[in-house]
Amino acid sequence: MNLILASNSPRRKQILKNNGYNFIVIPSNYEENISNKPYSSDIVKNCAKNKAKAILNKTNKNSIIISADTVVVSDNIILGKPKDKSDAIKMLNNLSGKTHFVATAVCLINTKTNKVLTEIDTTEVTFRKLQNEDILKYLENSKPYDKAGSYGIQDENFDFCTNINGELDNVIGFPIKLFNTMLLTI
Repeated sequence: MNLILASNSPRRKQILKNNGYNFIVIPSNYEENISNKPYSSDIVKNCAKNKAKAILNKTNKNSIIISADTVVVSDNIILGKPKDKSDAIKMLNNLSGKTHFVATAVCLINTKTNKVLTEIDTTEVTFRKLQNEDILKYLENSKPYDKAGSYGIQDENFDFCTNINGELDNVIGFPIKLFNTMLLTI
């Protein structure tokens, strides 16, 4: 069975590679538009499912399609990827001194059996109180513009986090433990 990752995310690719998986990449062209909406696990699961379905016609009948969608949720509102620097500053100020959560939905489609499996993992993340200088320095030295919530917890100069309750790989963008379990049942 071929594994096909429906994502160009360097973080998802790296997590899968680090865990010994061989796969090919066929990026999904599905565009989600869920930023600034109230959080619902169904919304995130549907995004992951739609990403996988978007590449169905590009695969053979002996594959498992893997897709995921990661969101940062603060005060029950979904924070997507920042549009620009001022949007990133606004998001990081919103997360300052608070606990938020990161939710990643993973969808697997078995093209041989047409079985679709979608699950979600959540991790709580607490930030220390941030000063404007902290935020500006981080934005200057990092590339958070392709990351939900305007941050990458794995970034070398990221030091905002004081506590993580859950799987770190989920915050990075792909909950590998959940994926391993799902792969056994698909």
